[in-house]
Parts: sequence; structure tokens; C-alpha cells
Amino acid sequence: MRSFFALGFTLLVVGSAAGAPPEPAKLAARIDAHVDARLKAENATPAPRTDDTEFLRRAYLDLTGRTPAPHDVHEFLADQDPDKRAKLIDDLLDSPRYATHFAAVWRAALLPEVAADAQARVFQPGFEGWLRLKFRANTPYDKFVRELLTAPISADPSAPEAVLRDPTKPNALAFFAVKDARPENLAAATARVFLGVQIECAQCHDHPFGRWERDQFWQTAAFFAGVERQGDDVFAPVSDARRREITIPNTKRTLYATFLDGNAPKWAGDTNPRVVLADWVTAKGNPFFAKATANRIWGHLFGRGIVDPVDDFSEANKPSHPELLDDLASALGAADFDLKFLIRAACRTKAYQRTSAKTHASQDDPRLFARMAVKGMTGEQLFDSLALATGHREGGRDTARDRFLTQFALRGAATEPETSITQALALMNGRFLNLVTSAEGGPTLVAVRETPGMTTPDRINALYLASLGRKPTAKELDRMTKFVAAGGTDRQAERLSDVFWVLLNSAEFRLNH
Repeated sequence: MRSFFALGFTLLVVGSAAGAPPEPAKLAARIDAHVDARLKAENATPAPRTDDTEFLRRAYLDLTGRTPAPHDVHEFLADQDPDKRAKLIDDLLDSPRYATHFAAVWRAALLPEVAADAQARVFQPGFEGWLRLKFRANTPYDKFVRELLTAPISADPSAPEAVLRDPTKPNALAFFAVKDARPENLAAATARVFLGVQIECAQCHDHPFGRWERDQFWQTAAFFAGVERQGDDVFAPVSDARRREITIPNTKRTLYATFLDGNAPKWAGDTNPRVVLADWVTAKGNPFFAKATANRIWGHLFGRGIVDPVDDFSEANKPSHPELLDDLASALGAADFDLKFLIRAACRTKAYQRTSAKTHASQDDPRLFARMAVKGMTGEQLFDSLALATGHREGGRDTARDRFLTQFALRGAATEPETSITQALALMNGRFLNLVTSAEGGPTLVAVRETPGMTTPDRINALYLASLGRKPTAKELDRMTKFVAAGGTDRQAERLSDVFWVLLNSAEFRLNH
């Protein structure tokens, strides 16, 4: 057995002190102490605190998945409370959009197949609906993961479990269906998302560079060995015969379910192997689970993980701040895996509230977190922000949002967004953006154009607030005002439409900074 402790994992000792509720402010202070100590050691100068408009937009995108509305901007900027940023974080975490956004984020991690497979996409509403319920109830993350891995499945192959009855109803079995109910696919996804390790590299042979052996991959897959699809397509029902052993394909070798730490489970009666695996995965002493979870949350907020990529813990990919990761994992366990607690603490830090603008040459290394990373938006963030800015309302089937998301699935790291030619053309010349920025079709633009009593600078101010969440600088306002005036009275609507189109196609709008 190869020791996974050699990977740098240490057993986490967690547990809250005598019922004392976790305090985000204390964890935030410790986070900053860890980050600042590394900055000092590297002789790096941290970027200054971001202004309110940059912070507001970042917090809205990270926690709710869309930019703030103009009234949100006015309200926040007018608030003189020195604690208003902490209050905003609390308000956003309590909003319905938090659950909606994080359901989309976790769906993308658990069912990446949806981005490229039309049949898998049928399961998206139901799976996001199930995830949304968990985030809305702030279900402790260990319980949420356990419920997913142990979703009820009939043990009788003659009466298998339907995986899809109503695509719109909450459905945890989508996870099993989209993975083709194959033990190897389920094991790989479980290890990658919940434990932060890529054991699928050892599916066919021992990992050439890492520590994972082929046997370990199939011993993990053995926990799902009884799961079987009773049909040929992704919509076929599934059953779970609760087998504990699996034969490696194209071999005569049979392996028994064994945890990744090399320990054999202690079986009790006919306990479902998935239940045994879920208990081990989510145990507070599991050296993978809390760290992988804390790292994934950190990666979501900061654009890169302390271990990056977030699902690739290995000897060759060590954490940039090991003590910080240990502290976050321990705090998360002590808070009974309350994700909101961890998010709340991280967002309160000086590190999260630094500007993304480079202010010193020592801020180039993104692993130091000397300034906030500039992140690409997901398709959901981009469309929902476009819809809010332009006043677009969805309706009926085959919506503009659905079509948009098939083109704008974020590829690659969040801090290195790849925009395909098709995506760029869709933004510049696509039907949706042209429609909502036309003088005739865009509700926001129509309102800005037709509201009586507004001067041209007033109308440009309104377009900047709707799209970028800030007012234009004096230079920008002067330039745009002259541009609109140059078209004459007859072309004012057209010129305002052009201004709006430019703002929505700008990097400032398309990126989370």
C-alpha cells in the first residue's frame, strides 16, 4: 500500500469548542495573517483595498452570479456604515440567487458532460433543482455529499429506479445517469470533486508520475460496482445490486472495495457499499475532504485554488499556502461544514477586497494573492448579467439563455478564459445582443432614451450604471457625450444604442475583476 500521507496530507483534528459558534471575523484575520506572511517573505507589495463599486460588482458576481442592478449600486454607495461590506456579504448569502448560482457552479463541477452532450443537458434543470434545495437550506456540505452518493436506488434489477420522470423536478439520480451508471465514472467524479484527486489517470495503468495505482482506482470503483443501467441509453433506469467487488475490464482480476488510504472497510451486514464510502468520504478525519472543499471555495472566490487546479492535489502540485489550507480545512470542519461560514470569512478578508489592478511589479505571481485575479465569467454569469443590464425577460421553451449557454460554457481556468471565435462573434454580432441593444428592442435602452427631462450626460450615466455598475469618469462622459451629439438629434437613439453595445462588449463588462 502506498501511503497517501506522503502527499502532504495530515490528519485533521476538528471540532468546535463547547458549542461556541464559529466567528467569520476571526477566521478572516487568520487568513490575512497567512497571506500577509507569505507576501512579506516574498517581498511582495499587496494591492490597495478596492473601491466600493469594484467590490460590489465582484461580490454580486461571486455570490449571486450576476452584476448588481443600478439601484443596488446607488444604495450601497450611499450607505455610510463602515461595516457595510460585511452586511452586503450576509445579505447576498441570504438571497435566493445565492442558492441558484452555487447550484450552477456545483452542477458544472459534478456534471461537466452537460456542456457538450445534448442528452445530458436534459438532466440539468432537475439536478440544479436538487442542488438548489441543498444550498437554499444551507445543508452542511458533508450531509449534502452523503445524500448525493447514497441516493436511493432499487436493489431489484427487475424493478429498477427511474432516473428521469420530470426534467424540472429535483433529481439527485442525474449524477448517476449522466455518468452512464458506470462504476469507473462515478469513482472518478467522486474522487475529483469531493477529494480533490484525479485517480482516473490510473484507470488503465499505474499513474506514470503520481502515486495512484491502477488497483486503487478500481478498489474505489468497487464501491459503485452494484450500480447498473438497465437499458442502452442515458435515460434508462438503474439498479444497485450492492456488490463490493469488481473485475477489472479485460482481465480476470477481481478487487474488493478499499478506501484510498489503503484501509479496508468494516462491513456491517448488507450495508450498501455507497453508504460505507460516503461515511468515509465525509468523515471529519478524512484528510482529503475538508481540504478539497475549502480549496474549491477558495478557488471560486479568488480565481485560483491554494492547490491549483482545485481537483489536482498531488506531490507535483503542492499548495501555495499549506498552513492557510490547513487552517481553512480545520475551520470548515469545526463549523460542521457550513459553506456559508467559510465564504463569509473569505469575503471579509483584506485579500479578497484588494483591487485587481496591478499597482506594483511584485504582484505578477498569482499564487501570492497580492491582488485579486481577473476572472472570466461563466455562461450563466454573463447571460444573467446581460439580461439584467438590458432588461431582457425570458419566456417559453428554447430560450435565449439556453442557446447562449451552449456557446458560453467556460473552458479552462477561470483566470485564463478562452473565448472562441463563435463566442466573440455572438457577442459582437449575435441576434440576442443586437436585439437587446437596439433602440427599438431593448427595455433598458428604450427607458433611457424616452424618459423625459434627462440630458445626454444623464442618459450616458444611466447606461454606465446599468452595464458596468459605475458612473463614467469625466473623460469617458465627455467622450461619449460628444459622440452622441455628433449624430445629431435624428440619430441620438442610434448613437445611444452604439454606446450601450460598446459597454456590453467591453472587457470591463465581460470579466469579473
